[in-house]
Amino acid sequence: MVKTLLISAVFPPEPVVSAKLSFDIANIFSENNRLTVITPNPSRPFGFQFTGKTMNQRFYHIHLNSFICPSSSLIGRFRESFSFGKHCSKFIKLNEQNINVIYANTWPLMAQFLTVKAAKKYNIQIIIHVQDVYPESLANKIPVIEKILNWLLLPIDKYTLRNATIVIAISDKMKSYLVKTRKLDSKKVHVISNWQNEDEFIQFRQSKQGDDRKNDFTFMYLGNIGPVAGVDLLIDAFAKANIKNCRLVIAGSGSQKETLQKRCSEQNCSTIEFWDVPDGKVPEIQDQADVMLLPIKKGAASSSIPSKLPAYMFSSKPIIACADEDSDTANAIKEADCGWVLSPEDLNSLAQKMKEIATLPKEILSQKGQNGFNYAIQNFSKKNNLQKIIKVITETVKE
Repeated sequence: MVKTLLISAVFPPEPVVSAKLSFDIANIFSENNRLTVITPNPSRPFGFQFTGKTMNQRFYHIHLNSFICPSSSLIGRFRESFSFGKHCSKFIKLNEQNINVIYANTWPLMAQFLTVKAAKKYNIQIIIHVQDVYPESLANKIPVIEKILNWLLLPIDKYTLRNATIVIAISDKMKSYLVKTRKLDSKKVHVISNWQNEDEFIQFRQSKQGDDRKNDFTFMYLGNIGPVAGVDLLIDAFAKANIKNCRLVIAGSGSQKETLQKRCSEQNCSTIEFWDVPDGKVPEIQDQADVMLLPIKKGAASSSIPSKLPAYMFSSKPIIACADEDSDTANAIKEADCGWVLSPEDLNSLAQKMKEIATLPKEILSQKGQNGFNYAIQNFSKKNNLQKIIKVITETVKE
């Protein structure tokens, strides 16, 4: 029988950070509580081959047969969110007498809205975990209809967050923005950073024997290769820099991977390599880099921190970020003194910075990488942040 319900838009075997966050929460919370997890069928990232299964005997995991849209499509993603929301709403309706609290890390905007609406109808307390601010994040990607999108969709998000019992924001800046624009009681908004499992990176470093990296200086991007990831900027800047004995590695999956591979092949870019990232191999692959790259579209992450940033830091690698000067990402890199922040989408500045950094002494790069690791341990560790969420859920259950 359902007691606590965890709703997650992604979940292992999907190798994305949000999936791992939800699994960590389910795994720990179910040690002492009855828990049911409901998710869509796995689909992220686009093009990833799902061969493994996540086994756990402590919680009950149900895959809902909702519509999925792994490719980047505005209409498809909206339909996906609506469909998963409707399926979750139906599940809540059928099991409402046995649910005491819901934790939801689900798709914006419709899945969140429909889930909160159902929880309110049946007087069930619900925790909404906000990973990005919508509709603003969507409007930034389509500026020509920004006002229309905000006019249509902002009331939906206001309803969702105002009627949630608890809202979890992933940064102080996000909390401040949501409290101000959604007119929320600041006491109901908890700030808990997303985390990476630091043990995976620490254990890799401890077991590592020698340095098996190539002599070529390596810039690396590891993450989703989608239309808003900005990987094309990295390719163009690297080609423009034209640095000897240097390579660019693009690691990951996504809807734009084949297109970018074909483009590089046609331009005979032999120093640009595309790598797959098997689940669990992030520390090993990032260890091959000298510098990690983090491109962010203008306005796309003003109040959130991409999951790549903590992973880059835990690999003890310096970072070049192309991000808004006042973003949480830029502030974290500056506070940590672990890299360089450039204006977003500035091809010439990125190419020039690549040239400069490729000639820096290894000692400087190593120190910046260590600075990032130390900062991540304090701010983005699983040990610190997972317990904060477990405490919020546990206290909500007791109310």
